[in-house]
Amino acid sequence: MADLIISKSKTKASVKNCNISGDFYAALDAKVRALIVAAEARAVANGRKTVRPCDI
Repeated sequence: MADLIISKSKTKASVKNCNISGDFYAALDAKVRALIVAAEARAVANGRKTVRPCDI
């Protein structure tokens, strides 16, 4: 697997009341990558080269 986009330490710090399983990070990373791809596609479809918050 490629390097993670997400930070394990920051993810862990943001979860207050639960433990995090080892495979959670890969699933979260895949979701973030999919969001980025979709946001880029939306920006391009709207004639922009800049991905903005509204693209999420």
